[in-house]
Amino acid sequence: MSTPLVLASASPRRLELLRQVGVEPDRVVSTDVDESLIKGETPRLHAVRLARAKAQAGAAIAPGAFVLAADTVVAVGTRVLPKAETQGQARECLTLLSGRAHKVLTAVAVIAPDGRLVSRLVETRVRFKRLTAQEAEGYLESDEWRGKAGGYGVQGRAGAFVIELQGSYPAVVGLPLYETLSLLQELGWRA
Repeated sequence: MSTPLVLASASPRRLELLRQVGVEPDRVVSTDVDESLIKGETPRLHAVRLARAKAQAGAAIAPGAFVLAADTVVAVGTRVLPKAETQGQARECLTLLSGRAHKVLTAVAVIAPDGRLVSRLVETRVRFKRLTAQEAEGYLESDEWRGKAGGYGVQGRAGAFVIELQGSYPAVVGLPLYETLSLLQELGWRA
C-alpha cells in the first residue's frame, strides 16, 4: 500500500490543478496558520515561510503521510497585497495593479513521512492592462476576487486583464505543477 498524500490547503483551485495532472490526494486538510507579514519580511520569504508553516501544520494533522502545501503572494515591488476579504480591499488591489506589472510568488512545500521538508519558490511576472472604471466595477461585482491574493483570480474574469505573463500560469492560479511533482518525486512519493 502506498503512503497517503495529504493536501494541506482548503483551496479548490489547488485541488483542481492536482487533478488536472492525475494526482488525487488521499485527504485534504485545512490548516490554521497566521498569515500576518513579519516586519522586514520580503514577499519571497513570506511566501516560503507560509508554505512551510502550512506543510508543518498539515503534518501535525496527518503524521506519516506526504504533506503538500502552498502559498501564493501577489507583490508590487516589496509590497505584499492582501488576500482580499472586502470589496474595498479588492478595489485597492485592482487600482494598484491597473496598467502595471507585478509578481506572483507561489511557494510549494512538501514534507515526507520521515519529516524531511523541501520547498521551492516560483516567481511569475504578470502585467495588467489599464482598467477602465467599468471593467473594475464589473469585476468587483462578480465577487471572484474574494479570498484571492491581490484581489483577483487569473483563471476567471480577471484573465481578460492580463496582457503579459512570464513564468508559470498554474503558479498564478495557486500551484506550480512541474515544481510540485518534482518535489514530491524528490522525496520518494509515487502516484
